Amino acid sequence: MTEVLYFLDCYLREFEATVEKVTDDKFIVLDCTAFYPESGGQPNDIGKLIREPDGAEFEIIYVGKFNGEISHEIACAGGTMSDGLKAGDRVKGFIDWDRRYQHMRMHTATHILASVIEKEAGAQITGNQLGLDQSRVDFSLEAFDRDKFTEYEKIANDVIAQNHPVNLYLVSRQEAEEKLSRLTTLAKGFSDEISAVRLVEIEGVTIEACGGTHLKNTGEIKGVRIEKLQNKGKSNRRMYFKLLD
Repeated sequence: MTEVLYFLDCYLREFEATVEKVTDDKFIVLDCTAFYPESGGQPNDIGKLIREPDGAEFEIIYVGKFNGEISHEIACAGGTMSDGLKAGDRVKGFIDWDRRYQHMRMHTATHILASVIEKEAGAQITGNQLGLDQSRVDFSLEAFDRDKFTEYEKIANDVIAQNHPVNLYLVSRQEAEEKLSRLTTLAKGFSDEISAVRLVEIEGVTIEACGGTHLKNTGEIKGVRIEKLQNKGKSNRRMYFKLLD
């Protein structure tokens, strides 16, 4: 199984790895990776692999998780690579840092906003989708007081400005369940198939299971602005927000 390097170090921008498997000349499985695969509402990382020692460069255009494996898709002319990567090759990976860091800011901001909405409105979070310019949070809420969201935005920005440390832990499922009253704010809960849990703790604010990439401190978010609220049907609500720069 691929070692997931971003679980405990989201700031890792480059790494060394060995190619374990190549499928259709363009889908690469490594023994370890810092590339984030599309999952949980967070888009995948992009970047490049450079083969050692000849320096051949391969652009990573998509990363996904399939049948338990993290697969890196290479951009290939005509759908194949000449002199492509092969099992056993040593490579150095480089993350597109600007894209990754923006997703980290968005993801930590989403946790704060979701925590505020849950605590202040009693809402259940039903989903989220991160973007580079705008992200959204979906939630279930019967009494939809739009005016209250100006207050929620202020609370979230107060939390951000307080520079809360963000801590990451890898623990067993049993330990996580003993530690927390619930593993996630998401209404759908947490998959029973997951036995090892990565916890994200925003000190003094929230702690929950999450596999995404996050900041070290809430101050790095700088601030959030709620852009739009939508009524998506009975008890189904959607909030769009942007980051302040």
